[in-house]
Amino acid sequence: MSKHFAIFTIFALSIYTMSIHKFTAPLIYTAEGSFAQNTVIVTDENGTILSLDALANHDPSEVNKVEGAIIPGMINTHCHLELSHMKGLVDTGTSLLPFLKSVVQFRDFAPEIIALAIEQADQFMYDQGIVAVGDISNKTDTLQTKQKSKIRYCTFVEMFDFLHPGMTEGVINQYEAVYEAFAAVLTDKDRVSRVPHAPYTVSPKLFDHLRQSNPANSIISIHNQETPAENELFVSGTGAFRDFYSGFGIDLSSFQANGKTSIHYALEHMDANQTTIFVHNTTTTAEDIKAAHEWGSRVFWATCANANLYIENRLPHYQIFNDSGQKITIGTDSLTSNWQLSVWEEIRTIKRYNSWLPLEELVKWATANGAAALGMDDTLGQIKPGKKPGLVVVPVHLTDKGAQLSEGQVRRLI
Repeated sequence: MSKHFAIFTIFALSIYTMSIHKFTAPLIYTAEGSFAQNTVIVTDENGTILSLDALANHDPSEVNKVEGAIIPGMINTHCHLELSHMKGLVDTGTSLLPFLKSVVQFRDFAPEIIALAIEQADQFMYDQGIVAVGDISNKTDTLQTKQKSKIRYCTFVEMFDFLHPGMTEGVINQYEAVYEAFAAVLTDKDRVSRVPHAPYTVSPKLFDHLRQSNPANSIISIHNQETPAENELFVSGTGAFRDFYSGFGIDLSSFQANGKTSIHYALEHMDANQTTIFVHNTTTTAEDIKAAHEWGSRVFWATCANANLYIENRLPHYQIFNDSGQKITIGTDSLTSNWQLSVWEEIRTIKRYNSWLPLEELVKWATANGAAALGMDDTLGQIKPGKKPGLVVVPVHLTDKGAQLSEGQVRRLI
């Protein structure tokens, strides 16, 4: 009896001494995907959600009240953190191919400059309420920052051989070394995958390697249909990509157009059983979406609105994704192609050009959908008992037309 009493006493004392935190705001984004009023979020000292309760059931003096809306921590499903040192160096509105040429020219900087820019960008994202990032890596420059970051990362080691089979073996050797460096060091909270860059840069031989070498539960990211020239290359074998490759001395004589848009080539060579995030999708059509939907059930579509405007002065046709019930996520791309790495600013941009989209839906893209895409929805993405999503205050107010954006700053609570 005394042993049982002692165990009970220890348990009771641990509950009594555990620090409980209570938060409320005029609007709280719930796991059901809507904004609730008169609600209190109760967390433990580590930020795990214990309950969502009616405000009337709590002593107001015990509740931390903030203005705006409380949402879960946001997920950035597409970033190039290693390019953070290139902010402002590349002109806007040039279209994709001139943009890519500029990126190649500006990549080589002193290691200490690159490292500092990466560290500052990581901290900025954290301060902006971002709790997880899907990050493209061609080098190991971000490894040190990721080891100590407060953000969870899904690292995509990106490979490309410019559709040239003669380059494939060397590319594999180069990027497998990068993959192994990340996989050997990052902890269980991080994921590492080998991924293709884009349909227009990955040969069937390299696609085969990626498909065969990744574990079954890998998450794949691929740039998709970012410019009209990409589809033209695969439909007719003509267009600006021919000149682009020629300018780098790359021979495309072995490439054969298939008469279909580029996403069909990617679908033909990827594994439908793996989670796949198609990124950008500015020229993706309803037929392309249908093909991907029929191909696999684990498809997500990442939109990077500010980067699309920065590079191509265009946005995806969100209506066709919305009408077909697709799972959309939000990315920032890099500081080479964006003014800041803020998912909330992406929401503002999307809403500015697509006011018909409910704010609740955009927050879902930025939270629950993003967490699911990166395989982190066990803890992130929803304010729900048992999860530890982080809590972020965003400038939102309620009108007779529902929740609307306000002026103001994003602020982390926990």
